[in-house]
Amino acid sequence: MHDDAHALITTPVTEDLLRGHLDVERTARGGLLPHRLPAPARRQLPDEQFALVEAQPSGVRLVFRTRATLVELDTLPTKRAYLGLPAPADGVYDLLVDGRLAAQTGVPGGNVRIIDMSTGSGELREGPSGTARFTGLPPQDKQVEIWLPHNETTELIALRADAPILPAPDGGRRRWLHHGSSISHGSNAASPTTTWPALAAAEGGVDLVNLGFGGSALLDPFTARTLRDTPADLISVKIGINIVNADAMRLRAFGPAVHGFLDTIREGHPTTPFLVVSPLLCPVQEDTPGPLAPDFSSGTLRFKATGDPAERAAGRLTLTVIREELARIVADRAGDDPNLHHLDGLLVYGPADYREFPLPDEIHPDPAGHRRIAANFARHAFGPGGPFAGASER
Repeated sequence: MHDDAHALITTPVTEDLLRGHLDVERTARGGLLPHRLPAPARRQLPDEQFALVEAQPSGVRLVFRTRATLVELDTLPTKRAYLGLPAPADGVYDLLVDGRLAAQTGVPGGNVRIIDMSTGSGELREGPSGTARFTGLPPQDKQVEIWLPHNETTELIALRADAPILPAPDGGRRRWLHHGSSISHGSNAASPTTTWPALAAAEGGVDLVNLGFGGSALLDPFTARTLRDTPADLISVKIGINIVNADAMRLRAFGPAVHGFLDTIREGHPTTPFLVVSPLLCPVQEDTPGPLAPDFSSGTLRFKATGDPAERAAGRLTLTVIREELARIVADRAGDDPNLHHLDGLLVYGPADYREFPLPDEIHPDPAGHRRIAANFARHAFGPGGPFAGASER
């Protein structure tokens, strides 16, 4: 903590300082824990892995106006580590001043959840809270955003600064609501503002609400209802990879499940521009069904598909099958829904992108891959003629 902490002004961490969240929870220590799904939805899947990724605040940020040159944020992180692998680096806090990255830091310590990849079980090891400290900020009145680490649960405890902090007014930007899997969540991105959805949102001049949940884009009805009930000017859903990874359903169930998912969202957003994105290229799952399994044979964590390609004829799903089915479903619906659009995931990350930016673990892109995905998505979605094209102000 800063030596002159007694001279700093403490501002209560309240929900009106947050953007990109859908719910908050008051913790036993009096802190504020952002959530990306409301409590009724969270209760419908009492699964430890899902609870972990849902509470990781990808896209969640504090936004305020201040003349402060020094800002401190006390948090209790919960980090994720894998049994037998090196401890992960501390999550990154990105501080933006008037939309531009001005500082980055991390919070050491905190809780660590150790996950056994072979069984999926986890063990929580408790640790102390810490402080994200930002100094040398410009002294004029400015808008400050502190983007929370996309890959570690972050309980917000206290906010201090050397000048008053006030909630920032709504800037009038369109609100983009996006749902997807771990790549949308930000797996292996360098920082919270460099996940591909955050980069694409910046390029498109929109406010992001990121409902990317690692391992949990499974057409869950509670997710569809959340998308239905959340105000949005633009909606996108990236469907398919987790369904193949988990070997969660067969072709007979997949098509009606997609229709039901889209029907539910349309109940709340009947004419909102709506983009359905099919899976990005993932060579290990293109023509081989799941389930996916961890592979440590190289000494690092990689993934392999364990299904039998011959079973595609019996309805086992692969990424190739899902792309064809999604294109068919959207084309069938678009006649009655002119604001529903389809984007082939291979245009977002395809063979040429893979050759230039391969997937280090066979599933997730590296930081440069996130930038490529963001650029491709922004060009097709926000660019001229794209379904999200138009003025950035609503």
